[in-house]
Amino acid sequence: MESGEIELGSRYKKNDHIVSRRVAGEAILVPIQQKVADLNSVFALNETAASVWELLDGQLTLRSVLDQIILEYEVEEGQACQDLIELIQQLIEIGAVEKV
Repeated sequence: MESGEIELGSRYKKNDHIVSRRVAGEAILVPIQQKVADLNSVFALNETAASVWELLDGQLTLRSVLDQIILEYEVEEGQACQDLIELIQQLIEIGAVEKV
């Protein structure tokens, strides 16, 4: 249940240059110290992705995050794992998280 370089035993933390706010169940991510072209970028995470975002503290492994999401949302493990890895890949691409 691992994809590419992202492993469930890895830990990720939020980038200090991203500010997040919860609005109507979604998390809004805004870069505060990026390139000028990126300052206009705002990213919205749905409720499930927002829950993952809150769990990315650099202490929990992705396996622990996955287990919590499965319990909270009563979702099938295979799908939840795939969705989690895709979300982490996207957060890495926009510079919102970094591996610890």
